[in-house]
Amino acid sequence: MGGRSFSMRGVQGAADRAVQHARAWLLETEPGSRVHDVQLDPRFQHRGVDLLWELPTGEVRGIEVKGDRNATRRRYFFELVSNLEKDTPGCFLYSGADLMVYVFLTQGELHVLPLPQVREWFIPRAKEYALKHAFTQTGAIRYTTVGAVVPVRDVAEGVPGVSAVKLKRAPTAMPGNTVAGALTPEAGAPAPSAPPDTASARAPRSRGPKRTGTG
Repeated sequence: MGGRSFSMRGVQGAADRAVQHARAWLLETEPGSRVHDVQLDPRFQHRGVDLLWELPTGEVRGIEVKGDRNATRRRYFFELVSNLEKDTPGCFLYSGADLMVYVFLTQGELHVLPLPQVREWFIPRAKEYALKHAFTQTGAIRYTTVGAVVPVRDVAEGVPGVSAVKLKRAPTAMPGNTVAGALTPEAGAPAPSAPPDTASARAPRSRGPKRTGTG
């Protein structure tokens, strides 16, 4: 099984950019909606929720954000173990989010996955996909994340409701809970995605790292 080592600074930067893109997409998809950042809210950290998307109807959806810096293949990295040394489960398994917004930063692609449906589809097929180990250094502490490498095409064909958009440029934070950043629908199947070089949008916690991934 392959593995790569990354610094927390690089993981943080990838996660921050992914959150900006996700916020832009949410606000543009539902004009009049609001996005609340709950990455540092302990009430949501253990649920694997990074953003709350408040729709004009009053409905609130939980969003998990994943940023991938090395998008050179048609692959997602589904985190199954967030900290191998502490045996803590990965966000893909425990997240209570309604949607996973998976941003391929290098390729400029944003994919939207209905997380419960993707998880239900994946679990019976988990043994079909290779596992990758990633190593993240936070000061003197080094921890290992394990995830499944799953082709974008498999998910798109197996799970209804998966979509992708092309990012024209990096979003810029604006006052009043808005973010400027053009997004355009991507025709056909999702565009090429990445090997496991990902970063979730949450910071480490004492029982196991909440900011995980291989980015």
